[in-house]
Amino acid sequence: MVRLDLATEMVPSLDWFLYGFVRKEAVISSQIEGTQATLLDLLSFEADDVNAPDADVEEVCNYLDALNHVQQELANPSGIPISMRLLNDAHRRLMDGVRGATKQPGEIRRSQNWIGGSRPGNAVFVPPPPTRLPELLSALEKYIHADDDLPPLIRAGLVHVQFETIHPYLDGNGRIGRLLISVLLQHWGLLRAPSLYLSLFFKRHRAEYYRRLDAVRTQGDWEGWTDFFLDGVATIADEAVTSARDIFAIVGQDRARLLASDTASVSAVRLFEELPSHPIVTVASAMTLLGISKPTAIRAIEALVLAGVLTETTGRRRDRSFAYAAYVDLLRIGTELGDDR
Repeated sequence: MVRLDLATEMVPSLDWFLYGFVRKEAVISSQIEGTQATLLDLLSFEADDVNAPDADVEEVCNYLDALNHVQQELANPSGIPISMRLLNDAHRRLMDGVRGATKQPGEIRRSQNWIGGSRPGNAVFVPPPPTRLPELLSALEKYIHADDDLPPLIRAGLVHVQFETIHPYLDGNGRIGRLLISVLLQHWGLLRAPSLYLSLFFKRHRAEYYRRLDAVRTQGDWEGWTDFFLDGVATIADEAVTSARDIFAIVGQDRARLLASDTASVSAVRLFEELPSHPIVTVASAMTLLGISKPTAIRAIEALVLAGVLTETTGRRRDRSFAYAAYVDLLRIGTELGDDR
């Protein structure tokens, strides 16, 4: 965790680092719940300011909106603290206009839900009845804000299990519960920035993830869950450090190559500096990003293509998109459908 915190200081721009990691988390956490969008789908949509997203990409965009809302509130001294009120706001954004939009977005459930099976009688797990939720969620809030002798990292794992066990919403519990982990790590001062997301580890070990949750509920095996959770934290933190180092190296090498090229221009360099937070661009998006004319945007993109930074991705003569391929390829590891690396 300390190395990860230091790594966020190492990259030239923390926004670059968080841009990719937040989007990767949004995609993977949504995939765990059955969404079929990939990171490339999301980045392509963000580069296109004309077409509306398809349903799967919209779910990922909603997750981003929910996460950004929570982080903005917590960063605001007068914002909403970590509470069910804040999570309800996030849930409302998560469910807006997508699957689950009819399942009481932003509201604690008023009916019984269950996991697996066709009814509570044959379900894999039946959460507490709705009449118990006010008491249970109040206790969870108090625990989050109480003093405790346990290390904050372990507490974050315990809160996640309890939230998933209470299952307070009719839909979207998994995504909100995973979002809560990263929020707590920052809230309790373990990280200065929201840079650790565990969905990739849970996706890789999905069967064990659910088995560990169930073992807590049926056998009280908190130790087994904690070992699994801490293994995930260590694994993903190490991988995030490596990714931060690789991002730093790629961006530095490509900047040097562009500046050494004969076709480099002020607009081309300015566009390059936008790429880590806009890794897929079009002529139209370049015009908007830099406030330049169409011919100037075309020349800037051509300079980046000739320098080996951008790659044309559509194969069309018109309405083309260009990707910062080396950067995108680094980010997309683990985000393709069926990819559990």
